[in-house]
Amino acid sequence: MWHEYINATSTDEVIHILAEKRERARVIAGGTDLILELERGARKGVDTLIDVTRISKLHKIYLDEDNAIHLGALVTHNDCASNPLIRMRAYPLSRAAWEVGAPQIRNRGTIAGNLITASPANDTITPLMALGASVTLLSKNGERTIPLKEFYAGVRKTVMQADEMLVDISFPAMTKSQRGAFIKLALRRAQAISLVDVALILDLKADTVKSASITLGAVTPIIAHAEKAEQFLVGKKLTDKNILQAAELAVESATPIDDVRGSATYRREMVKVVTKRGLTMIRNGEEESGMPKKPILLSNQTVDGELDTVSKFPESSIETTINNKKYSFNSGYEKTLLRFLREEGMLTGTKEGCAEGECGACTVFLDGQAVMSCLVPAPRAHQAEIITVEGLADHEELHPVQEKFIEHGAVQCGYCIPGFIMSGAKLLEEKPNPTKDEIQQAITGNLCRCTGYYKIVSAIESASKMKA
Repeated sequence: MWHEYINATSTDEVIHILAEKRERARVIAGGTDLILELERGARKGVDTLIDVTRISKLHKIYLDEDNAIHLGALVTHNDCASNPLIRMRAYPLSRAAWEVGAPQIRNRGTIAGNLITASPANDTITPLMALGASVTLLSKNGERTIPLKEFYAGVRKTVMQADEMLVDISFPAMTKSQRGAFIKLALRRAQAISLVDVALILDLKADTVKSASITLGAVTPIIAHAEKAEQFLVGKKLTDKNILQAAELAVESATPIDDVRGSATYRREMVKVVTKRGLTMIRNGEEESGMPKKPILLSNQTVDGELDTVSKFPESSIETTINNKKYSFNSGYEKTLLRFLREEGMLTGTKEGCAEGECGACTVFLDGQAVMSCLVPAPRAHQAEIITVEGLADHEELHPVQEKFIEHGAVQCGYCIPGFIMSGAKLLEEKPNPTKDEIQQAITGNLCRCTGYYKIVSAIESASKMKA
């Protein structure tokens, strides 16, 4: 899929490579979109990937002296879902990040990547647009900061130049008088693309709206404000009548699209429904309903380890540790981690179910985080620690989750089971005594095509008691 892969150690290295290779190079962080685009031929002419995941300064989340929140280019969806600052001062973004994919996807997928992919269905764009965010782009010519509302030129099109990388996302932190919500409508509860979503931020004085910001996602080619609804709400109380009228005005602000997930007519009606629902939740103080106080992350590490020197492939060998054993590979650099593990490492316990990050059969641990290995490039394994299902057992003694899967008859055809076991094992590292809801959160990225999940949930629940 790529001819050259570079693990960068600084932004200076990145922008020099981009200046030289331009359209032939792409920056990769999470890779949850880019890997699929390359496999499907949607990114033609790209022969070099520049991995930035080891540049630690790009992981930062902080509040500056001007009361603006900054997100580095490597801040992931799980970072936003769990970070106290984002939860308190940018709640709609936290909620939207948590609604993306599943824990394994959220561990890798970055907010910056979500913005750059530029799909109107990308959940985090909607709240960031409502928050008045800007992005900072870096090249050899210097930095430029662009309001997010000016960043998009159409569906999957931005104003980024080929020699630029996104290094920062910034937006004003919500004040004490502001309340916000994010509502997503999709075809299923997890691992679903938005049919319609809405982000709402209201500045309230007592029970009267001082200002309103309402943005609609997955509705129009470019995420936009529902300006008529915003203007209408100013100076009004959130009565049932005013909420309904604002929801109807939100529909007038949108020109919905038709696509395979829903018709324009359906979207038009759902804009009214989700806007009404969001405003009602804010009025009733229920905007955090359904959002766990501590989301399950399937992770016990928050920042990737830095590299001492830049590494290039195929010039270098992939030096890695798999199941606590050191390996050196001179092939497979152009593969995904899934195929690398199976074909170079001969570790076939990790399965390929969908190769799209949908089924979770390929779940492994990468530097302490559960990830979908089908969406991770193999050279990311360089100087990393990987655990596969073969590495869970302690010599002849099975991991408690493995034991309980056998005892409860949770093993069915067996194909998806390695992924479920990996998710269950990582959950118990993170939360030794999980609730049933937390177990269900943990396996939202794992699909079973045979039957139900009752025995799987029971097995993980029983394993938690065994570990305790």
